[in-house]
Amino acid sequence: MRRYILIGLIAGLVIVAGAWFLVQKGKLEYAFVPSNKQTVNHEQNSSQIKIMSSKEETGSDQQIELGKKLFFQETFGNEVFFTDVLGMFDGPFTLGNVAKAIIKLRGEGTNNLQVEAAKEFHLGDIQIKKGELIDTGLDVAKGSVTPLGVKVVFDEGRLKAGISCAVCHATVDNKGRVIEGVPNNDLNIGLSLAMGTNTAAYFSHTEMKNIKDYVKVVNRTVETSDGKKEALPDPDTFEQFVDSEVLKWPLGSNDTTIDFKNNPVQIPDSMTLGDQPYGWSGQGQVGPFKGLSAAINNAHAQNMDALSATEISGPVLKIDKEVYLGTALQNAANPKYRYDYRSKEKPTEFFAKVDPTPGVAGVNQLIPASTFPRASFTTTVGLFSSSPGYDTWEQLNAMSAYMNSLQPIHTGLDNNKDKYEEGRKTFINAGCISCHGGTYLSSNKVIKSEELGTEPFRGKALKGHTKFFAEPSKYADHTPVPLPENPKIEQIKLTDKEREQLNIAWAMGESNGGYKTISLFNLYWSAPYLHDGGVAVGPNMELGLTNTLMKGKKADPYNSLKAMLDSKLRRKVIDSNSKSSKLRTAHITGEGHTFWVDESTGFTKEQQDALIHYLLTVTD
Repeated sequence: MRRYILIGLIAGLVIVAGAWFLVQKGKLEYAFVPSNKQTVNHEQNSSQIKIMSSKEETGSDQQIELGKKLFFQETFGNEVFFTDVLGMFDGPFTLGNVAKAIIKLRGEGTNNLQVEAAKEFHLGDIQIKKGELIDTGLDVAKGSVTPLGVKVVFDEGRLKAGISCAVCHATVDNKGRVIEGVPNNDLNIGLSLAMGTNTAAYFSHTEMKNIKDYVKVVNRTVETSDGKKEALPDPDTFEQFVDSEVLKWPLGSNDTTIDFKNNPVQIPDSMTLGDQPYGWSGQGQVGPFKGLSAAINNAHAQNMDALSATEISGPVLKIDKEVYLGTALQNAANPKYRYDYRSKEKPTEFFAKVDPTPGVAGVNQLIPASTFPRASFTTTVGLFSSSPGYDTWEQLNAMSAYMNSLQPIHTGLDNNKDKYEEGRKTFINAGCISCHGGTYLSSNKVIKSEELGTEPFRGKALKGHTKFFAEPSKYADHTPVPLPENPKIEQIKLTDKEREQLNIAWAMGESNGGYKTISLFNLYWSAPYLHDGGVAVGPNMELGLTNTLMKGKKADPYNSLKAMLDSKLRRKVIDSNSKSSKLRTAHITGEGHTFWVDESTGFTKEQQDALIHYLLTVTD
């Protein structure tokens, strides 16, 4: 049964008036899905771009429509992890105050929802007082009662919220209209997580040398998988450590790998057609939609539910799964999910009794992959995001079809044909076309880190997974969820050329990894630049992240692109970044990709200016 009802009294407070929830399967839930009239993309689909796509990259209108709906509202149940386990909304950042902030908009939109702090938060140089406004970077469309990509659920007698693709990969313009697929490059992910009460559950995304360094009381032990006793870290000390790590992430960035290196990458755009391989290191190459579905799965199955890594924590993270799960749950926000070492139960035994999705690691709606428990080129944790009632891959493929349907947005910059043509000639003469040629201005290859010279840690972040690897395979098409007994499994064959690229992308063997050659579409919308987002220059030539995003100022696309091309300006940006201890220890430098188009390589300032104009307007 589906109908709409008003949110009433929650925990004794009226937290929102006029917001509606969809009643579905006994749960009250709502997420905003924009109509075509509410999106900029619908009005500005470019007719000047010749789309050269294969059947492997496109979907039916019905599949694309489903993909759009899922892109904006599908969380695969991660509201349990973010609300009940991590406690994102139990600290200064509460759902009640989010609702109050939206009410204050009076129906208008915003690209930075300012939320009143419900309590104080102090850590390092972050000092937030109760009642102070927090810049969240959350976007709210005109007329919406929830932020983009945030699904609100009333379940088990409490209000919860989860996150869909749109929270990171959509934004709004100054009229409150939704721009689909454009990165939310001022989203304050690190601060939002740090204000949670059990951010420690996200500890695999930190620069942690040894979990034993955080043990204070040796009798707080769990029984490990091999019957030994091992102590859990001190909850308070460990929480402060994890909080301090995620606070290092610049706006619009987050760490997406579990390798105990703090490697935040900037949020990419989701206008994905022609931009394969997927993921900054190019790991998304295998499976439907040229690997895009696998890349989407990595975002949901791994990064939206840290508990999903329980079964791989031993071989990949070198932490026994009982210690891993006990650490993540020992301070869970909801007492239902809070593990007590004094119970003498193993954490896995405790979790099995409260797991909302029994039979599979994690709290999200996941199914074991055909290689489970081993990882493969299609899944980093040996699991796939898939909800009951769908076929395996169906939801992921629908989102892939939708993302591939998104066209670049007009920039609104001057249409100077002479400058554009001069820039195109410079693009060719400077050799940019050797890597960024073709329809989508990309060679669609992964380049070794050593060749690019960029900050190398992120490129080799998947090496640990390859030590617990299986040959890629998949369930046969139309295999339903829940999985039947003995589902049919099909092997995925790879060519030698594909394996060579995958070896680089996944840092297999002696490889130190690499980074994909990105498409040069959408550069106007995706500043700052490089995988670490380190090439940032403000509208008034503020240099580096230290003087732009870290001070609440957006990176200017023209000036930041100039720093990509001008050797002297880049040096100043790198020097500015190096002054921040946060950036240094989060491996953000802005170094590499030293392909200059300036006086040092024989080009004039006019040619450089024309090249920047060409790169920014190439899809207009």
